[in-house]
Amino acid sequence: MEIDENLSRSMKFKAPTPDESYGRGRDWNVDLIPKFLMANGLLVKLLIHTGVTRYLEFKCVEGSYVYKSGKISKVPIDQQEALSSDLMGLFEKRRFRSFLIWVQNMQEDKPDSWDGFDPFSNNMSALYNKFNLDKNTQDFTGHALALYRDDEYIGQRAITTIRRIKLYSDSLARYGKSPYLYPMYGLGELPQGFARLSAIYGGTYMLDKPIDEIVVKDGKVVGVRSGDEVAQCKQVFCDPTYVPERVKKVGQVIRCICLLDHPIPGTGDALSTQIIIPQKQVNRNSDIYVSLVSHTHQVAAKGWFIAMVSTTVETKNPEAEIKPGLDLLGPIRQKFISVSEYMEPTDDGLNSQIFISTSYDATTHFETTCLDVLDIFKRATGEEFDFKKVKQDLGDEDQ
Repeated sequence: MEIDENLSRSMKFKAPTPDESYGRGRDWNVDLIPKFLMANGLLVKLLIHTGVTRYLEFKCVEGSYVYKSGKISKVPIDQQEALSSDLMGLFEKRRFRSFLIWVQNMQEDKPDSWDGFDPFSNNMSALYNKFNLDKNTQDFTGHALALYRDDEYIGQRAITTIRRIKLYSDSLARYGKSPYLYPMYGLGELPQGFARLSAIYGGTYMLDKPIDEIVVKDGKVVGVRSGDEVAQCKQVFCDPTYVPERVKKVGQVIRCICLLDHPIPGTGDALSTQIIIPQKQVNRNSDIYVSLVSHTHQVAAKGWFIAMVSTTVETKNPEAEIKPGLDLLGPIRQKFISVSEYMEPTDDGLNSQIFISTSYDATTHFETTCLDVLDIFKRATGEEFDFKKVKQDLGDEDQ
């Protein structure tokens, strides 16, 4: 049995009644935890594997930017963009171009393509040193290309970061403007698509059904109780809110939903975009993430934009922590701030057969969430998910 937290679970915000300038209410589909999908990433592969993509329509996000020294710049990913980027000086551009060429040409099963550098035995710091890349270049490479949340990766095997950069590059190559996708009408379409697919295979969805108790006997789950009814089961998959006694708080995430009547300045009037503010640029230990969607994804009325600024809370004044992100947005018509706890399960669920996901983190992409899903899959089934059996194109499931 699966108990899933809807991606658009309601929160209570106090706001004035909107005026007519906001258009019709039915034109708005605001995700409270918006996350983009990497075009060639784990979630897209999992969605293709399940066949749920037949019920979904995606559209490419128009831009991917990184913050440096108070302004944003397009994330460079190929040789041409490296030479034209304003993130680096002339000589650094050439070094970064050489780095990208090496990454693109490096093949894991062909040591002669490694140019004398073993990515399996050397760490990422050694690879940066090989190309003499400065700290700023390392910053946007690790956080905007490889999408790390902190700098621990620098001391880890280089091959992991290389794979992440290749994923970004491969995702970008699929649709052009950015490596990110977002579903039309918002993330609420994902659970709806799975509900339809579940019905085809005999599954039952019980909507708006309160969960009063997860029934455990001799340390193992045997059912889920709602009122006087008990649904018997051998396994339960759920998010932390259903089992507060089996999770622990490891941090907090602040999110600010902002309604704008204009695109983000400096993005070429992009109707959707992501901006990453690396931690060192604002003297923090965690990155700040900014995402923007609009009527182009059918989530807002014409002429309106929904921006989200999020980060991991580090101080007693969370709102001040996201100020660098808010400052990038220009005039904000309305904003809604929430601080939520980041929870993790206290055990692996093998004994109880209750498998609990972690809370959603501050990132604006699904890659970290998918790693959690794959970990749950391994614990619940006893085997790794085999991506070799997954088709590779969003249209393949209909062929």
